[in-house]
Amino acid sequence: MLYFSFPDQKNKMSILFFSLFIFIINEAAAADSASCPINFDYVGTLPWDASLCRRPLQSPGCCQTLRSLFGVGLAQHLNRTSTFYLPNLNTSSACIAQFEAKIASMSIITSPLPICFNDTAEFVNNASCAGIATVQDWIDTAAPASLPLESACNGDLTGLTRCSMCVDAGLRVNSYLVSSHPNSTKCFFFAVLYAAAIANDLGPEDVRSAACIFGLPPSRPPRSNHRIRRFVFGFVGGLVGVSGFVILFLLYTKWQRKRKHDSIHESYVTSVKSMQPNIGATFFHLRELERATDGFSDKNLIGQGGFGVVYRGTLPDNTHIAVKQILDSNSTETDDDFTNEALIISRIRHRNLLPLRGFCAASDRFHGRRRFLVYDFMPNGSLNDHIFTSNDHHHQLSWPHRKNIILDIAKGLAYLHHGIKPAIYHRDIKATNILLDAEMKAKVADFGLAKQNTQGESHLTTRVAGTHGYLAPEYALYGQLTEKSDVYSFGVVVLEIMSGRRVLDPSQSSKILITDWAWELVKSDKVEEVFHEFIREEGPKGVMERFVRVGILCAHVMVALRPTIQDALRMLEGDIDIPRLPLTAHHLLQMPSNYYTHTTSTTQASAPTWTTTSSSGF
Repeated sequence: MLYFSFPDQKNKMSILFFSLFIFIINEAAAADSASCPINFDYVGTLPWDASLCRRPLQSPGCCQTLRSLFGVGLAQHLNRTSTFYLPNLNTSSACIAQFEAKIASMSIITSPLPICFNDTAEFVNNASCAGIATVQDWIDTAAPASLPLESACNGDLTGLTRCSMCVDAGLRVNSYLVSSHPNSTKCFFFAVLYAAAIANDLGPEDVRSAACIFGLPPSRPPRSNHRIRRFVFGFVGGLVGVSGFVILFLLYTKWQRKRKHDSIHESYVTSVKSMQPNIGATFFHLRELERATDGFSDKNLIGQGGFGVVYRGTLPDNTHIAVKQILDSNSTETDDDFTNEALIISRIRHRNLLPLRGFCAASDRFHGRRRFLVYDFMPNGSLNDHIFTSNDHHHQLSWPHRKNIILDIAKGLAYLHHGIKPAIYHRDIKATNILLDAEMKAKVADFGLAKQNTQGESHLTTRVAGTHGYLAPEYALYGQLTEKSDVYSFGVVVLEIMSGRRVLDPSQSSKILITDWAWELVKSDKVEEVFHEFIREEGPKGVMERFVRVGILCAHVMVALRPTIQDALRMLEGDIDIPRLPLTAHHLLQMPSNYYTHTTSTTQASAPTWTTTSSSGF
């Protein structure tokens, strides 16, 4: 006989209470994990046709109806939680059971339900569409292809035309997602849920939304006499005929517009290709650039500015390139700018100017017209990356590097102004548009704003373009553009390189231009304080002071006192003397008060349009 040893009474009570506590916790957790977040009361209020589910042998038609009805609940859940489908299997099972109970309470035969909902995992969010789980994921992944869905599926979708447009928009989004994420399997159902829950302001429980988006058959009207039925059928038949004609007409009109658009695009591409013998650049197909940039992946994004985004890419021969995509490329004006930029850059060849390798003009139904410029990749990035870094000496430019970069920029500008006819004004000289190759040689880049001086003289422009702080005052305020507008910007960049200080120091409460700051120090015989601390003990003080004085002179507020870029280069190299600025002329360097706040957008020459750009970073 076996004997069991029992603990004393106190221990037995402790074990009992502990076991009870664990049991309650487990039961609560199980109940929580099995709760359904969907309220299926709409099943009894939404007018849907249940006739197919009253006969047990017609389960296929019934299944389609019941699954559509269940989809209304999923859309309701998405609208409330911004989450597609259900979080786990327990929740999915609980929702199916609750839905079956609701159907059973309406005296509808329940035998088809196990057939219709035999896979509880089907309604669990397993990111089976491009990794989408939430509304924000959808916005980030499906845009811009989902924009037509927003408008086409909003409002009253009664009628064949409106409903067809909504369905067509859903199919296009599905095609876009599947093509960009081939392993996706349920993208169309994601589009259906998004259309009902988010895009349509009537909500998924509205019979008009449910009938079109989910294909849920509405309840049939009560029977009438034979004459009324004939009238209704005749009227509906005529309406369907008219609707069919309207739809065919709209489709034909859309086809004609697309054909015209494609014709214009092909004509444009043909004209761009015809430029190749004259400009010596390569015409790239879009698929070549997509392969080179891994589908314009974010990991290859290396710069973004006011006129485009830049991606790093690799051609099949392992050549590294920078691909600049022109923003807002769906306008004729942008096409003209694109062609103009391609022509300007590709016709100039100089060791201190970034050459154009090629271009691409493409069009598709999701993105519209797309324009690209292809350059050689500059491994050392932009000048901005080196002169405004932290105090880490490993990333600081030495005095010889700074000196050579300044001379390289001057030589590139001298070629633009005097080496070719007609002269070209860059109009956006700044640190981010100076790129450095593997040997730290500077190349002037980003000719998106470049302008040819076809008349060979100064002129007024109603559209001022450039970057705040680098614009010559006469150009920023009055639209007067000359070759010395670039000289002013060059002077600012020289002072930035020499000092490591930005044109407008954000750390200062008052907006003091770098030219005023440098002039005050030079005037007070404190020129060494202008030099960046890293190079103060490196170079010959006389040469470094000469570079600072040339920078101040080039960035002088008075056009007449600025040298040409050729003379500035000769001053930098010590071939000619620097004119002595009178000490009393300091007030001439003070900018007009409205220079800092000039943001008008009129088209008058006296108040030109202001356009600001940021780093393009090839």
